[in-house]
Amino acid sequence: MIKVLGIPYDANSSFLKGPALAPPRIRMMEKDGSANTSSEDGHDIIEGIACKDIGDIFFDDMKPENAFIKIKSTIADLLSDGSKVLSIGGDHSISFPVIDAFSEKYEKLKILHLDAHGDLYHNFDNNPFSHASPFARIMEKGKINSLTQVGIRTLNAHQRKQAEKFGVKIIEMKNFNLGFISQLKSPLYLSLDIDVLDPAFAPGVSHHEPGGLTTRQLIAIIQQIPANIVGADIVEYNPIRDVHNTTAMVAYKLFKEIVAKMM
Repeated sequence: MIKVLGIPYDANSSFLKGPALAPPRIRMMEKDGSANTSSEDGHDIIEGIACKDIGDIFFDDMKPENAFIKIKSTIADLLSDGSKVLSIGGDHSISFPVIDAFSEKYEKLKILHLDAHGDLYHNFDNNPFSHASPFARIMEKGKINSLTQVGIRTLNAHQRKQAEKFGVKIIEMKNFNLGFISQLKSPLYLSLDIDVLDPAFAPGVSHHEPGGLTTRQLIAIIQQIPANIVGADIVEYNPIRDVHNTTAMVAYKLFKEIVAKMM
């Protein structure tokens, strides 16, 4: 069973708040949006059949350290019966505790990270839990077999050094091609930051970074993944910046395609 968990947390956002509002808005598209529940390969992504919606984590303490513990323990509990888990954030900082829990469940876990940003800062705004740093924290632990980043178009000198330090394979947007897909191995964790898309396709994000993927290119990546996806997250959708729920519908579409691929 694929469990769906909302993680409404954006206390580690460095620029704008709003991603904490994303889980219910994305869910709303199933009933109030213009699409049906079918993925493009014909699976009906119906709650209770294709997946089980666990609801949202409730945070009684927003401090990053305590939120980390709450998220990690919740994910570990959901994984205990062998289920797959798709998390809906939330800012990208949620990926650190989520993937940390997955790395203790799966040896030699591989990560495919789709994003405009590398999120590899060693220390951003003096917050080690920043949404600009989750993959630095993840790779420091030494439990991940490989990290492949795709769609990146904001690397500075520091992040390039970090990528070299951790042996990260990066397909920058300026060199984008689909050759990396055939090299993805199991077990695979997919982390999808909505801002990997060009803002023309997804205006509802905190960080508009022109020059990104089209929605069609992103769907093609998801559909062609050959590896077993054991877990995934969809993060950084910001309803406050959205236009007529355009990005919410994109996120819902991507949600259906990911669930279908995880089945």
